[in-house]
Amino acid sequence: MKVRIEIDGNLREDEVIIRCSRLDDNIKRLYDIVADAAREVKYPVLYKGNVEYYLPMNDILFFETSDNCICAHTTDDVYNTTYHLYELEEILPRYFMRVSKSTILNINHIYSISRNITSSSLVQFMNTHKQVYVSRNYYKALRLRLEEKRLIK
Repeated sequence: MKVRIEIDGNLREDEVIIRCSRLDDNIKRLYDIVADAAREVKYPVLYKGNVEYYLPMNDILFFETSDNCICAHTTDDVYNTTYHLYELEEILPRYFMRVSKSTILNINHIYSISRNITSSSLVQFMNTHKQVYVSRNYYKALRLRLEEKRLIK
Protein backbone atom coordinates (compact mmCIF):
# COMPACT_ATOMS: atom_id res chain seq x y z
CA MET A 1 0.00 0.00 0.00
CA LYS A 2 1.32 3.41 -0.95
CA VAL A 3 0.72 6.45 1.27
CA ARG A 4 1.36 10.00 0.16
CA ILE A 5 0.44 13.58 1.01
CA GLU A 6 -0.29 16.21 -1.62
CA ILE A 7 -0.34 19.86 -0.57
CA ASP A 8 -2.71 22.12 -2.52
CA GLY A 9 -2.96 25.70 -1.27
CA ASN A 10 -6.15 26.26 -3.32
CA LEU A 11 -8.25 23.80 -1.28
CA ARG A 12 -10.88 25.36 0.96
CA GLU A 13 -11.23 22.23 3.08
CA ASP A 14 -8.85 19.32 3.70
CA GLU A 15 -9.86 16.10 1.99
CA VAL A 16 -8.67 12.51 2.35
CA ILE A 17 -9.24 10.18 -0.59
CA ILE A 18 -8.66 6.43 -0.37
CA ARG A 19 -8.05 4.82 -3.76
CA CYS A 20 -8.16 1.06 -3.81
CA SER A 21 -8.57 -1.81 -6.24
CA ARG A 22 -11.10 -3.49 -3.96
CA LEU A 23 -12.81 -2.81 -0.65
CA ASP A 24 -11.45 -5.23 1.95
CA ASP A 25 -11.34 -5.26 5.75
CA ASN A 26 -8.05 -3.33 5.90
CA ILE A 27 -9.45 -0.52 3.75
CA LYS A 28 -12.63 -0.42 5.84
CA ARG A 29 -10.58 -0.15 9.06
CA LEU A 30 -8.42 2.58 7.51
CA TYR A 31 -11.57 4.46 6.50
CA ASP A 32 -12.99 4.12 10.04
CA ILE A 33 -9.79 5.44 11.59
CA VAL A 34 -9.58 8.45 9.24
CA ALA A 35 -13.30 9.22 9.55
CA ASP A 36 -13.06 9.04 13.33
CA ALA A 37 -10.04 11.36 13.39
CA ALA A 38 -11.84 13.86 11.14
CA ARG A 39 -14.99 13.84 13.26
CA GLU A 40 -15.36 16.67 15.71
CA VAL A 41 -15.26 15.10 19.16
CA LYS A 42 -17.62 16.59 21.72
CA TYR A 43 -16.70 16.18 25.34
CA PRO A 44 -19.68 15.50 27.57
CA VAL A 45 -20.16 17.58 30.70
CA LEU A 46 -19.96 15.42 33.81
CA TYR A 47 -21.77 16.15 37.05
CA LYS A 48 -21.29 15.37 40.70
CA GLY A 49 -23.99 16.97 42.78
CA ASN A 50 -24.40 20.58 41.62
CA VAL A 51 -20.84 20.82 40.24
CA GLU A 52 -19.98 20.48 36.53
CA TYR A 53 -16.71 18.79 35.59
CA TYR A 54 -14.79 18.95 32.30
CA LEU A 55 -12.41 16.02 32.43
CA PRO A 56 -10.08 14.88 29.66
CA MET A 57 -11.75 11.90 27.97
CA ASN A 58 -8.71 9.72 28.47
CA ASP A 59 -9.18 10.00 32.27
CA ILE A 60 -12.46 8.10 31.96
CA LEU A 61 -12.25 4.30 32.26
CA PHE A 62 -15.82 3.51 31.26
CA PHE A 63 -19.42 4.69 31.09
CA GLU A 64 -22.22 2.49 32.40
CA THR A 65 -25.92 2.63 33.11
CA SER A 66 -26.80 2.59 36.77
CA ASP A 67 -30.17 3.32 38.38
CA ASN A 68 -31.61 5.09 35.31
CA CYS A 69 -28.58 7.34 34.83
CA ILE A 70 -25.27 7.12 32.98
CA CYS A 71 -22.16 7.11 35.16
CA ALA A 72 -18.63 7.94 34.04
CA HIS A 73 -15.97 6.12 36.06
CA THR A 74 -12.40 7.31 36.57
CA THR A 75 -9.81 5.43 38.64
CA ASP A 76 -10.96 7.15 41.84
CA ASP A 77 -14.38 8.67 41.23
CA VAL A 78 -17.82 8.40 39.61
CA TYR A 79 -19.62 11.20 37.74
CA ASN A 80 -23.03 11.43 36.08
CA THR A 81 -23.83 12.62 32.58
CA THR A 82 -27.07 13.56 30.86
CA TYR A 83 -26.18 11.66 27.67
CA HIS A 84 -27.54 8.24 26.79
CA LEU A 85 -25.12 5.45 25.87
CA TYR A 86 -26.14 5.53 22.21
CA GLU A 87 -25.37 9.29 22.12
CA LEU A 88 -22.00 8.73 23.77
CA GLU A 89 -21.15 6.08 21.16
CA GLU A 90 -21.54 8.73 18.46
CA ILE A 91 -19.51 11.52 20.09
CA LEU A 92 -16.71 9.73 21.94
CA PRO A 93 -13.25 9.20 20.40
CA ARG A 94 -12.43 5.88 18.75
CA TYR A 95 -10.64 4.54 21.83
CA PHE A 96 -14.06 4.13 23.46
CA MET A 97 -16.22 1.20 22.43
CA ARG A 98 -19.43 -0.48 23.46
CA VAL A 99 -18.78 -3.83 25.17
CA SER A 100 -22.23 -4.66 26.51
CA LYS A 101 -25.77 -3.38 26.49
CA SER A 102 -24.94 -1.18 29.49
CA THR A 103 -21.22 -0.32 29.13
CA ILE A 104 -18.83 1.67 26.94
CA LEU A 105 -15.17 1.36 27.90
CA ASN A 106 -11.88 3.12 27.17
CA ILE A 107 -9.60 0.55 25.51
CA ASN A 108 -6.50 2.59 26.44
CA HIS A 109 -6.90 1.60 30.11
CA ILE A 110 -7.45 -2.14 29.74
CA TYR A 111 -5.03 -4.08 31.91
CA SER A 112 -6.37 -7.59 31.40
CA ILE A 113 -9.27 -9.61 30.03
CA SER A 114 -10.28 -12.85 31.72
CA ARG A 115 -12.03 -14.70 28.94
CA ASN A 116 -15.04 -16.83 29.71
CA ILE A 117 -16.38 -18.83 26.77
CA THR A 118 -19.81 -19.51 28.25
CA SER A 119 -20.59 -16.04 29.63
CA SER A 120 -19.26 -12.49 29.85
CA SER A 121 -15.50 -11.86 30.00
CA LEU A 122 -14.04 -9.72 32.79
CA VAL A 123 -12.02 -6.58 31.95
CA GLN A 124 -9.74 -5.10 34.59
CA PHE A 125 -8.20 -1.63 34.39
CA MET A 126 -4.77 -0.33 35.32
CA ASN A 127 -4.27 1.21 38.77
CA THR A 128 -7.81 0.61 40.06
CA HIS A 129 -10.05 -2.08 41.47
CA LYS A 130 -12.84 -1.24 39.01
CA GLN A 131 -13.83 -3.81 36.42
CA VAL A 132 -16.51 -4.39 33.78
CA TYR A 133 -17.89 -7.32 31.85
CA VAL A 134 -17.72 -7.73 28.08
CA SER A 135 -20.65 -9.67 26.67
CA ARG A 136 -19.93 -12.53 24.30
CA ASN A 137 -21.49 -10.56 21.44
CA TYR A 138 -18.91 -7.76 21.78
CA TYR A 139 -15.80 -9.78 22.70
CA LYS A 140 -14.57 -10.39 19.14
CA ALA A 141 -14.97 -6.71 18.20
CA LEU A 142 -13.02 -5.70 21.31
CA ARG A 143 -10.19 -8.11 20.45
CA LEU A 144 -10.05 -6.68 16.90
CA ARG A 145 -9.93 -3.11 18.21
CA LEU A 146 -7.14 -4.00 20.65
CA GLU A 147 -5.19 -5.68 17.84
CA GLU A 148 -5.70 -2.61 15.65
CA LYS A 149 -4.40 -0.39 18.45
CA ARG A 150 -1.36 -2.64 18.88
CA LEU A 151 -0.56 -2.53 15.16
CA ILE A 152 -0.90 1.24 14.92
CA LYS A 153 1.55 1.94 17.75
